[in-house]
Amino acid sequence: MPILYHSPNSRSSSILTLIDELGADIDIVEVTIPRQDGSGAPDPRNPHPEKKVPYLVDGDDKIRERGAIILHLTDSYPQAGLGPVHGAPGRGAYLSWLFYYQGVMEPVILTQWAQVDHPVIKAGLGDFATMTKQLSSGLQDQPYLLGDGYSAADLLCSSPFIWFPEATPDDPAIKSWVQRCRDRPAAIRTAKREGVAT
Repeated sequence: MPILYHSPNSRSSSILTLIDELGADIDIVEVTIPRQDGSGAPDPRNPHPEKKVPYLVDGDDKIRERGAIILHLTDSYPQAGLGPVHGAPGRGAYLSWLFYYQGVMEPVILTQWAQVDHPVIKAGLGDFATMTKQLSSGLQDQPYLLGDGYSAADLLCSSPFIWFPEATPDDPAIKSWVQRCRDRPAAIRTAKREGVAT
């Protein structure tokens, strides 16, 4: 059985939501991680090379980074319809949003939150306004990033705004999309499990 190493109220919480959405049979092992406030510590039970979460062990496959885990799981459970499989319409957009999140959105959100402003960052990643424009343009005239149906790309790209609502861009299309993603029953169950108010 696959094993997800997870720490509550962390980046791995979105993977819990995905597992719920997929109806996947995956063992969840809760581990501790160092927290920004100085609490927590690396957990010797966590096989992640840097003791981070999420970390998925599926047979001989050991997968880190949320985008990679999401792609692996949605390809493993195609019947759930949460990610177009290879050769299916929308696969390119799906891959693009997963990698846009990992490569651009999360770094830009973190640098915005940390109030880091440097020309190299802007040249390589853009800035928060540019990211907002890209995200908003992907949601024009459609409720979700891939069109009419919710996908794991929506789960990943909305995740920072679900857990940190104050970071949500002041854009009507993005705000309504985040609310739709937050209102998913699986997202509500994860928030309840993690003791987060919805």
